[in-house]
Amino acid sequence: MARKPSPIETALERAIDPLANALKRSTRAPVAPTVAGKPGLAVSPLAVPFPDILPIGGCEMATARAGFYRHERDDLVVFHFPQGASCAGVFTRHRVGSAPVDWCKRHLGAEGGGVSVRALVVNAGCANAFSGKAGADAARRTASEVAKRFDCRQRDVMLASTGVIGVPLDDRKISARLPEVVEALDADAWARAGRAIMTTDTFPKGAFAETEIDGVPVRIAGIAKGSGMIAPDMATMLAFLVTDADIHPSVLQALLGLHVRTTFNSVTVDGDTSTNDTALLFATGTSGAPRIGRVGDRRLKAFSQALDAVMLDLAHQLVRDGEGARKFVRITVNGAASPASARKLAKSIAESPLVKTAFAGEDANWGRIVMAVGKTEEPVDRDRLSIWFGPHAAALDGAPAPTLNEATMTAYMKNAELEVTVDVASGRASATVWTCDLTKGYVEINGDYRS
Repeated sequence: MARKPSPIETALERAIDPLANALKRSTRAPVAPTVAGKPGLAVSPLAVPFPDILPIGGCEMATARAGFYRHERDDLVVFHFPQGASCAGVFTRHRVGSAPVDWCKRHLGAEGGGVSVRALVVNAGCANAFSGKAGADAARRTASEVAKRFDCRQRDVMLASTGVIGVPLDDRKISARLPEVVEALDADAWARAGRAIMTTDTFPKGAFAETEIDGVPVRIAGIAKGSGMIAPDMATMLAFLVTDADIHPSVLQALLGLHVRTTFNSVTVDGDTSTNDTALLFATGTSGAPRIGRVGDRRLKAFSQALDAVMLDLAHQLVRDGEGARKFVRITVNGAASPASARKLAKSIAESPLVKTAFAGEDANWGRIVMAVGKTEEPVDRDRLSIWFGPHAAALDGAPAPTLNEATMTAYMKNAELEVTVDVASGRASATVWTCDLTKGYVEINGDYRS
C-alpha cells in the first residue's frame, strides 16, 4: 500500500523549512492597497500582509504616476544601485518575448554582463510586448534617459514592463517623470514599489529575510507582481530581489537559476505563460560580508536557504492573489519515476480546469485527480495509485479507500488552504506545485481586462 508521510515526518519537514526560520513578516492584518491595480477589485481573501522590510544598503527606489492607466495610481518604479552592484536574471521562454526582456537578456548575457548594474526601471499598464521595432526603440530610449540621470552606460540599466500586450511603450511618459523620481529616491519605499507594479493584483507582494555570510549579517528583500497569466517558464509575473551581500554575477545567476525551479516555476494560476516573465536579483555589496566569487563556496549555504525562502514566499503570494481565487492548494506527487515526471504530473493536476473548478465548488472529486494524472502519459501504476485530501485518504491502491467518508471530505474542502497528495507508485521521485481554484471571478476579471 502506498504510504503517506506520517504526522511526525510532516512536522519535522515544516520545522526545518527555511521559510519558518528566515522570513520576517509583519503581524499587521492585510489591508486594501491605497489604489488597487484595477479599480473595483476586492482584496483576495487569501491575502497576506506586506512585511516590514528593512533598508538594503545601497538600494534606493521611487515611484510616480506616468499615466499608463486612466485612473489615479503610481505605475512607474525606478531602483538605483551603487557602483559595482551585481545583477542576474531569469526570463520567460515564451516565443513572443517583450522588448524589455530582450533588452535585459542581451545585456546580462554579454561579456561582462551583470557587473555594475546601476538602475532598474519598471512600468505597469503597458507590456511593450509584440510591439516591433517601435517597442525596442522605446526600451532603448528609456535606458538612455535613465543612464543620463545616473551617469552610467545604457547597458547598466535593466528594464521590465507589465500590462496590455500589443501596445508600444510611450517612453515619453517615463522620461517626463524622471526628475521627480530621482529627487524622491528612498531606501524605505518597498511597499510603494510593490503597489506601483500591480496590474490585476489585489495586494502588494513583498518578502524579507536576514541571514549571514561568514558571520556577517546580510539582508534580502523582494517584491513581485502577478495574479493571472501565471505559469512561469524560466504570471504576467515580475519579481525583483535585492541583497546587500557582495556576490559575483555568475554566482548570483547560479543561485537564481537553482531556486527558480522550485519557487516561481512551481506555481500556476491558469497555466498561461506571460510574454514578460522576469526575475532579477541584485547584490549591492554594502553589507561588509566577504565577496563571494565561486558557486561552490560553503559560506553561501545560509544565504542560499534564505534566498529560496524569500522567492518561495513571493511565489506563494502570486497564487494567493490568483484572479478570483478562494483556495490556496498544495499539490504533491510522490512515487514518480523521475523528478521531471513528478513535476509534470503535479502540474497536470494543478492546471486542470476540471480539478480547479472542483476546488472552487468544495468538491473532493478525486476522479478528476485520476483523470489529470492519467492524461500525462507518465509512468503510473494504476493498481497502486493512491490519493489523499489533507489527511483523508480518498483512494488507496487503485480503488476507493475503505475509510472514504464523503461528509468528512466535504468538511475538509471548506478550508481556505488545501493539500492534495498523490502517490503514483512508479518510483521514488517527488514534486510539489502550488495552485488555486478557478472561480467565476477569473472569468469576470479577464473578460474586461482591457477596459
